Amino acid sequence: MAYKVDFKEVATTGLESSPVAAALAGLRANEARYFWNKFKHEFVTVPAAEDPATLKWIETILAERDMHFPYKALEVTSFEAEGTKFAYVFYENGLAVNIMYGLAEGSKRAVGFKLSDGMEIPAEFAGKFKFARQRSKLAGTIRGSFFVIKGNY
Repeated sequence: MAYKVDFKEVATTGLESSPVAAALAGLRANEARYFWNKFKHEFVTVPAAEDPATLKWIETILAERDMHFPYKALEVTSFEAEGTKFAYVFYENGLAVNIMYGLAEGSKRAVGFKLSDGMEIPAEFAGKFKFARQRSKLAGTIRGSFFVIKGNY
């Protein structure tokens, strides 16, 4: 069932099985606020099982860097805004992966990783990525990193 993410009243809807559900919900709400403020886009997620195509697309791009996550995907979303395709997956352990894929040739394309407040840095990132910290009223401390997408998807 689709869930329109509310960034004014943060809810753990769809994320209840996560050990960091409140922080992950705050991170999801932070993303919803960003897209509302920048594009007036309502951030709507669905259970990962209801949109396997989005999850597969994200996993295909992650494979570019030999990244395969054993975590349970809880929710996904994908949409286009101003010539860019965006896709997100929120994992049970508190990791959020987002894709920013410019549709025009030569435009910006990147994969972003955000760690929920209170979660450890996953082993898959050890020594490969440095994480910057950002404070958020909705999500506490967000640690994030990214890589540039080289292939075409």
